[in-house]
Amino acid sequence: MNNVSSCPQGVSRRFGVALLMSVGAVTASFAAVAADKLTFMTSWFAQAEHGGFYQAQAAGLYQKAGLDVTLRMGGPQVNGMQQMLGGVADVIMGYDFQVLKGLEAGMPVITVGTSFQQDVQGIMAHADIDTLAGLKGHTILAAATARSTWWPWLKHRYGFGDEQLRAYTFNLQPFFADATLAQQAYLSSEPFQAEKNNVKARFFLFADQGYPPYGTTMVTLQKTVRERPDVIARFVRASLEGWRSYLADPAPANALIRKDNPNMTEEQLAYAVVKLKETGVITGGDAARLGIGIMTDDRWKKTCDYMTSQDLLKPDVDCRQAYTLQFVRDLKVMP
Repeated sequence: MNNVSSCPQGVSRRFGVALLMSVGAVTASFAAVAADKLTFMTSWFAQAEHGGFYQAQAAGLYQKAGLDVTLRMGGPQVNGMQQMLGGVADVIMGYDFQVLKGLEAGMPVITVGTSFQQDVQGIMAHADIDTLAGLKGHTILAAATARSTWWPWLKHRYGFGDEQLRAYTFNLQPFFADATLAQQAYLSSEPFQAEKNNVKARFFLFADQGYPPYGTTMVTLQKTVRERPDVIARFVRASLEGWRSYLADPAPANALIRKDNPNMTEEQLAYAVVKLKETGVITGGDAARLGIGIMTDDRWKKTCDYMTSQDLLKPDVDCRQAYTLQFVRDLKVMP
């Protein structure tokens, strides 16, 4: 007699339920193991300029890509390169100048994609200043990192001098109190604060004057690209899809941004999204025809050529090692 068929019906059902529960537990366990962990560190406190990454998290795009992504905020005292080299982060938000100088110093870093087709860095001055050139001789407040990124470009282009620089403590009160000061600013941050404080100001976007690098890039170690190319590919794609989604409906990401950075208001986030759309930094330029996040050899060559021509980078640095197009060339995440 078949032993299974002779079992009482209740026992058989309990066995079936137990088996299904066991299979379900194994499946859930496998799914948890299968999700590849990755830590991404931003360059600052959470804000709209990080929206695509937060949207990819909030909308489940990373999860859908088989990734378990941790978003870590940067800040004024956080060195992203050191954090990544020390193993705290797998990918960081970076700058082209920063990566090229890192290579010069022997750091094995590489850019795998970009968020913005141009940097959103600029200078905010008072309303009586008509052009960037008009800031010659004026005191300019800037963070220490400016000296190795955009400040050398301004010095060369407009003849500014190091004596103009003063430390920026990320407090806008000195600017509000002194009509002769100018300071570093992001397209959608400091100008908003000036407007809220009824201070008439002008914002000058460096990219409008020919500043060549990309903005809000994704930087990792060359070793990571060699050993985990599939993980990086999935992260880049999901992040760029996050940017497209963020422009369509930023609410999910903004909720996470405010959770990480309670000082960020809904009003400022809304202002920032408008500016990102108006300037086309995400969907304009090459992105309009090749997809969000695209990079090109030509754009990188312009940055590299400028830096070497002005002795900002040693001529023996192989600039092609600063980036790879393998993760964005054929993505076509169209606006």
